[in-house]
Amino acid sequence: MKIIRNNLLPPKNFNAINIMGMLFCRKSTEITPAIVRHEQIHTRQMIELLFIGFYIWYFIEWLIRLPMKGNAYYNISFEREAYDHMYDKYYLQRRKRYAWMKYYKLTHS
Repeated sequence: MKIIRNNLLPPKNFNAINIMGMLFCRKSTEITPAIVRHEQIHTRQMIELLFIGFYIWYFIEWLIRLPMKGNAYYNISFEREAYDHMYDKYYLQRRKRYAWMKYYKLTHS
């Protein structure tokens, strides 16, 4: 995964952001193996949805979750999968395609 350090992306309050499979992080951010793995999970999700599908689904799911109780970001199915498995260094080797679908539900966790 290509890591690009800069002072513009990601927005403040985020460690990193994955754009089209490239990891953007602020120069001062420590990038741990868990953060890289989290973003690699997102890259796999993007590939499954041909990139544009990922971004459309992500945005729509975020909009749906905004009025729900809790933090919309942490309840997006893509984020739930990535956070649940970011410390498992073998997850991507055994991950089934579309694994994020099992995290999709319309209620808050």
